[in-house]
Amino acid sequence: MYLDVDAMKCTGCRVCLTVCSLYHFKEVNPKKAALNIDAKFPKPGHYEVRVCNQCGTCASVCPVEAISEKGGVYIIDADKCTGCGECVKACPTQVMFLHEDSPVPIKCDLCRECIPLCGTKVLSVKE
Repeated sequence: MYLDVDAMKCTGCRVCLTVCSLYHFKEVNPKKAALNIDAKFPKPGHYEVRVCNQCGTCASVCPVEAISEKGGVYIIDADKCTGCGECVKACPTQVMFLHEDSPVPIKCDLCRECIPLCGTKVLSVKE
């Protein structure tokens, strides 16, 4: 299970980033959102939306086995995580990251809060 993206519909409004940071950190801080929107202007002239595809690479490289799969989603166990950043370096979609306000890497937990608030229906869940 993972977030699917129809990036051609993205207007760059970044509501998804706001929702993600509000839901998980109780603050409007798009830099803490577990997805990313890159503007590709002037060429080719669209937004690139990057999300976690739940591939499990992060879990496979974690030296302390702090990341495990639950119901098709890879979750970080904050009690086990040392914050070493190996998962961040290995993430093929480059959407896991460390933030100074979080003791563990930030990663999509497929909460789905961003989906209903996207006005152009860019995001959906795929099995």
